[in-house]
Amino acid sequence: MKRILFVEDEAAFAVGVIDRLKTEDYDVEWASTGGEGYRAALERPFDLIVLDIMLPGKNGFDICRDLRREGVSAPLLMLTARGEVVDRVLGLKLGADDYVQKNCEPVELMARIEALLRRSAGGARIAAECIEFGDVRVELRKHQVKRAGKKVALSPAEFRLLEYLIERRGAVVTREELLSKVWGFNADALTRTVDVHVAGLRKKIEADSRYPRFLLTVKGAGYKLAI
Repeated sequence: MKRILFVEDEAAFAVGVIDRLKTEDYDVEWASTGGEGYRAALERPFDLIVLDIMLPGKNGFDICRDLRREGVSAPLLMLTARGEVVDRVLGLKLGADDYVQKNCEPVELMARIEALLRRSAGGARIAAECIEFGDVRVELRKHQVKRAGKKVALSPAEFRLLEYLIERRGAVVTREELLSKVWGFNADALTRTVDVHVAGLRKKIEADSRYPRFLLTVKGAGYKLAI
């Protein structure tokens, strides 16, 4: 049974979502404050964390950032009542895997949750254990990346993106394909998600992200890992 941490201070909304999750046979723990949710995520393992932004005690952005710094790698779905692009971009940069508005249809929220759980359970899709390019070493089984011998901290979404690009290395991959294969979204989803994660990944694996050698943009087409 998959374990989900649901961090949300609006009781009526939380109870409705949790009831639906339980009918789908998920084990759900509810935290109603930011501090409570943060402590739970650090102390107990979860397969997914669903996290509201506006929380008493500690907001969702700070929780997301601090969990990633502490090495918590569970997929993280952020909720917002506003749905502004700046919120989405900030959440993704801090390490969130997906973002959804609280007023969306319940079926969409469930689909996003299921997609994140599927991807996290999928594991590596590449036979080789290690890939090296430049001064970067990707250890696929360990989900670990090193650059010049030092560990590089990637979010789960960044690692899945890098893993997929390695699998398709040398080929041009469209944003739509990445949204579908890495995030589980359809082509109508926010393509900015891809751009934000590519930019973040470049900063971590390229010597100069302004002039990348490996993770290249193919104008009008998408991205390519040239290794």
